[in-house]
Amino acid sequence: MKLGFLTACLPDQPLDAIIEWGAAAGYQALEVAAWPAVGNRPFTATHIAVETLDRSAAEDIRERFDTSGLTLSSLAFYDNNLHPDPAERSAINEHVLACIDAAALLGCPTVGTFVGRDPSRSVAANLAEAEEVFKPLVDSAGEKGVKLVIENCVMEGWHPDGYPGNLAYSPELWEWMFSIGLYLNYDPSHLVWMGIDPVAALTPYIDRIPHAQAKDIQVFPELRNRYGWPGKAIDRPDPWDVGWWRYRVPGLGQVDWTAVVDALYEGGFEGVLSVEHEDPIWGGTEDKVKTGLEIAHRTLAPLIVG
Repeated sequence: MKLGFLTACLPDQPLDAIIEWGAAAGYQALEVAAWPAVGNRPFTATHIAVETLDRSAAEDIRERFDTSGLTLSSLAFYDNNLHPDPAERSAINEHVLACIDAAALLGCPTVGTFVGRDPSRSVAANLAEAEEVFKPLVDSAGEKGVKLVIENCVMEGWHPDGYPGNLAYSPELWEWMFSIGLYLNYDPSHLVWMGIDPVAALTPYIDRIPHAQAKDIQVFPELRNRYGWPGKAIDRPDPWDVGWWRYRVPGLGQVDWTAVVDALYEGGFEGVLSVEHEDPIWGGTEDKVKTGLEIAHRTLAPLIVG
């Protein structure tokens, strides 16, 4: 197992600078942001422009990673592959394919994305459509020796009432994903607020988890008693403001990282555990983000063997 982080938390830094800082900070891998350069969604970045990547540029990037001693663990493009607007959905699907092509050139084993959801349709209808949408994506990944991994993020802000906007939030849905050739980018933080034991959920599926993320969560039960599980209903101008929990860097929340890492080792996990930094306390400036990554490293590095 190696310890890495997702580069999206440093959107204004070039990849070379992130590689240099990550290696100096003791990290062993990077999960590299590969969203399209257009758009300004939070927690996204473009550290590799996959649409224009050619073999020569890929070789240069591979050499930079090799020289630093870091591993390129995944390309990250987390968007709604079931977007209700046909043109938007097509563009997202095409970008996933571009990420797969880039991963093959880079020797990168995984590409991360979301299943997504059309919030106007039932879960059953979405899953039936997803089987058709993902078939060419899974086929392309298989042909190129890349695994397409889905993070179990709930993406509640994509649904008008705060319900799951990414149909990958439970083991029931993981089994559906596996049946169509997808893999899991496991993140325990989302399971905590869903009321799912992150270790019990993890244990049966480790052979379908080539990559994992490390994000923590802080829950406020007294606020949940007011808003209920879906979160704020009346006064919620920010669709992501659930109102009773917030993300933290590992070590500052309620995830039992010793138990999670121990379960990964016991199950034979040999991939990268990648810190996904979305902590509002240790965010907002580059210095604070890097401090957050240092806190995460101090928490997790002692649990990673050699």
